[in-house]
Amino acid sequence: MSNRTVFFISDGTGITAETFGNAILAQFEMKARHVRLPFVDTADKAYQTVRQINHTAVIDGNKPIVFTTLVNMEILRIIQHGCQGMLLDMFGTFVRPLETELQIKSNHRVGRFSDASKSKAYQDRMEAINFSLAHDDGQSNRDLEFSDVILVGVSRSGKTPTSLYLAMQYGLKASNYPLIPEDFERQQIPAALLPHRTKLFGLTITPERLSEIRHERRPNSRYASLDNCRMEVAEAETMMRRSGIRWLSTTTKSIEEIATTILQELKPERLNY
Repeated sequence: MSNRTVFFISDGTGITAETFGNAILAQFEMKARHVRLPFVDTADKAYQTVRQINHTAVIDGNKPIVFTTLVNMEILRIIQHGCQGMLLDMFGTFVRPLETELQIKSNHRVGRFSDASKSKAYQDRMEAINFSLAHDDGQSNRDLEFSDVILVGVSRSGKTPTSLYLAMQYGLKASNYPLIPEDFERQQIPAALLPHRTKLFGLTITPERLSEIRHERRPNSRYASLDNCRMEVAEAETMMRRSGIRWLSTTTKSIEEIATTILQELKPERLNY
């Protein structure tokens, strides 16, 4: 595949344009250079954007692919009429036909976070992130009753990134707790978690993959040895089965897939918008 550059242009953060564009591009086996241009909210910035796109077209010898979520029609027209790229206007494709069908004018809000300071959902998400950071890796047993989800599993099985994703994306207060050799000797989950059994969700991983991850952190240690990883994973899975904790393997799953599965099991209402 010859050189291709993909631009994501927005008068907000560009996150929506990039997320949507990447979902579409994932259908094609190609490598491309990605350029996000956020806060294109004046005519001057629009003209600068056009010059950058057109210069890239000359350098690459191919039309850039341009995803936009521009609300301001004046700025959008500057880019539409001036750029030498393949323009995919997501609002034009989806919002305006919906306005016609629903006979309702959209609010033409610039960006998902434009009213963040006034948004309760945004403030709740910030609170959830702080909560999840404070309850990462079993740092604190305080206020566990306020957790929406408590993830358990052996060290390096994906608990921390999943907790933060749940907090950032869904505003869930997600705690996580490591299962350690002392727990395996007692053959029961940590006592602090027992009152919150309905909120527990387990993450596991294949010993081979776990050993690879741990070797990156502590090479040539017992902690990372394959034998120790096999023992810990087997003990953790046995403990979760015995305690009736729902769990899944993170070995081949993305954070998004893991989080969606957890939500389906514990908080299905969070999948409704």
